[in-house]
Amino acid sequence: MKLVIQTIDNDGRLRLVPQLLETPWDIEVADSSDASAFARALADADAIVSMAWPASYPAAPRLKLLQLPGAGTDAISFDHVPRQTAVCNTFEHEIGISEYVIGAMLEWMIGFRKLDPQFRKGDWTGSYICGPYHGEMFGKTLGIVGYGHIGREVAKRAKAFGMRILACARSARSGDEYCDQVQAQDKIDAIMNAADFVLIALPLNDNTRHAINAARLKAMKPGAVIINVGRGALIDEAALYAALASRAIGGAILDVWYRYPPQGSNRGPAPWNFPFHELDNVLLTPHASGWTDGLMPRRNRIIAANLDRLARGEPLINLVRAPA
Repeated sequence: MKLVIQTIDNDGRLRLVPQLLETPWDIEVADSSDASAFARALADADAIVSMAWPASYPAAPRLKLLQLPGAGTDAISFDHVPRQTAVCNTFEHEIGISEYVIGAMLEWMIGFRKLDPQFRKGDWTGSYICGPYHGEMFGKTLGIVGYGHIGREVAKRAKAFGMRILACARSARSGDEYCDQVQAQDKIDAIMNAADFVLIALPLNDNTRHAINAARLKAMKPGAVIINVGRGALIDEAALYAALASRAIGGAILDVWYRYPPQGSNRGPAPWNFPFHELDNVLLTPHASGWTDGLMPRRNRIIAANLDRLARGEPLINLVRAPA
């Protein structure tokens, strides 16, 4: 069987896949920017690893599996993926992201970034000697909008800190040991109104774009903090900036953005349309929350396992769309 890996993804992050495969695969690296070469590669491909499938991609008459090396499907034009092709994604980022969220909340409550440089200059502000107090996560309420892989892993860790967990998802369901009840998505406003921290962990699609708008930001407590680790476009950018600049909310922890540099580059256009970097009530990171040293080994195992399952005719893992 033949597997196509795009040149852009052949940067080392998938290097373990060939070693982990238990079934025989002919692996071809193809550059999608070279239309004719890419069309030849896809003409007899059984599977491809790719985070994108735009309408411009060539025919793939034998393609049985489009395997995403990540979780998001917002770059997949499902109407143009061959009907006989299964689409599967890969998670495994929830461990790193959940640790990031806990670390960011701890930083927000304790303020290491401020305490360390002050103390290096001999300033004891923040100590038991002269105060003021810093906060605790214990007893605070965490509202999770999107209770999937990421939401549940964050809830597991937040519960250990003594936080109260509220959550909503696409549909209501019974809770678990971390969250008593998962509400339907129409309860977002109530959750945002009750939470000290609001975590946005929704997938991005036509129904969730700008799910967090000016009205929903207005529903938050004045001192509450919003955390976005999903996609930038889940939150209306202008409304978010206005809420932060006016201090209508306490602040934001933002790891996902509205524009990105090319893959492999550490420079690009400004990730925002408003000067978030000038605000002192935001913590900004470059979509780094899930990018840990454990991520790609776990993802490589899932990708290899799915390719083996395909070769053996077994049910696939993380099926997003079944073949027609």
